[in-house]
Amino acid sequence: MKLYTLHRKQNLPISLQEAWEFISDPKNLSVITPDSMGFNTLSGDERKMFPGQIIHYTVTPLMGIKLQWVTEITHVKELEFFVDEQRYGPYRFWHHKHFVKEIPGGVEMEDIVHYKLPMGFLGDVMHPIMVKPKLEAIFKYRHAKLIELFGEMK
Repeated sequence: MKLYTLHRKQNLPISLQEAWEFISDPKNLSVITPDSMGFNTLSGDERKMFPGQIIHYTVTPLMGIKLQWVTEITHVKELEFFVDEQRYGPYRFWHHKHFVKEIPGGVEMEDIVHYKLPMGFLGDVMHPIMVKPKLEAIFKYRHAKLIELFGEMK
């Protein structure tokens, strides 16, 4: 069973404080998730992120199949990073680090996701066919949505 990694960086022309306020508010996850994912938060988005926070939502990632997903915010360092880990959901393992740092003219936002798929060999076979393209599309959408919301670095 393989451990996969998705790594993305994006620069935005906003302040570190503005970037942090946006990414540390769980309600904004629905803003940067494609409508096709059927993303809906059921609980846990009532306050800004904190270690130990449990967020429960539904997603419809493939073929209209609605899935429950529960993540825990395991680490938060104000104005620097937070980590969410799946506790229940579609992956065998999901560990997502979100970093922000000030750069000249704005901020750099970085995502590093480590994940494993369920179903052993079959999951690994499905990775390049279904899972990787879907994750790539989600993060491409996020990239475009953040530019739409905050502008593009010059």
